[in-house]
Amino acid sequence: MGDRNAGFIRQQRAHEKGTPDLSGRRENELQTLGGAEPNQPGRTGPPRNPGLGRLVEGKRQWHYRPDARSRRQGFLGWHERGYLPHFDAPNTTQFVTFLLRDAFPVTRRREWEPFLREPDQSLRRRKIEAWLDRGHGECWLGRPEVATQVEQILRAEDGQRYRLRAWALMPNHVHLVVDVWQTPLSRLLHLWKGRSSREANRILVREGDFWEREYFDTLIQEEAHLRKAVRYTENNPVRAAFVRDPSAWPWSSARWREEYGRLPSERGEAPALGTGDRVGSS
Repeated sequence: MGDRNAGFIRQQRAHEKGTPDLSGRRENELQTLGGAEPNQPGRTGPPRNPGLGRLVEGKRQWHYRPDARSRRQGFLGWHERGYLPHFDAPNTTQFVTFLLRDAFPVTRRREWEPFLREPDQSLRRRKIEAWLDRGHGECWLGRPEVATQVEQILRAEDGQRYRLRAWALMPNHVHLVVDVWQTPLSRLLHLWKGRSSREANRILVREGDFWEREYFDTLIQEEAHLRKAVRYTENNPVRAAFVRDPSAWPWSSARWREEYGRLPSERGEAPALGTGDRVGSS
């Protein structure tokens, strides 16, 4: 992160005094989630939050608003799409989770909806993770040919439009840590989801939505936070009891790290797209 984020951090700190957690997922979000409305028939994903607009507008006042140049590039700053608060700014690092469309089945809403009302951010994330790791839905990413295609699309422009710090593809969701440069996170997600859904549907011989529209994002604020997010991401397959060593999971950045812990893009190498052996294997 270093000097690259210095200007953003200075602007962030100018608004920081007297405000809650900068990740924006604490008391105010609890109040918003408490007023959630039921989904429309046939709609999956988290319930709609009517008070979310007020929450996001408050964050725009005390935390960050994109300048004119950033707005022209498509950066939205704090924004929402009816369900969750999102943050998007240039030269930042984000921890992102996005899901398959049926990872939160509407028929089991009573089981997962209380997670969204959990006031503690860390506990809420752990509860959501535990739910996802139980493998609800079709789990299309559990099929090797689908997971391989999705991973290739995520890595295709790594080091050109963004920098992936870590990633892990699980059967029904994806975690990644990404340096956002001059392409908005919302646009990157649109590109990744659009390209991968077309490829996945082709492989699965199906039509329709592949990904859930909403996603979870957390702003990485410091190096210790970054290390924790990378470790959390790469250890997800271990926590889910799929493997004992993170590097043994075929669709994870841990597989590509060399002895010094660097990924190919961090060593100045082009992404090796395919299913070849991991770094250091014979």
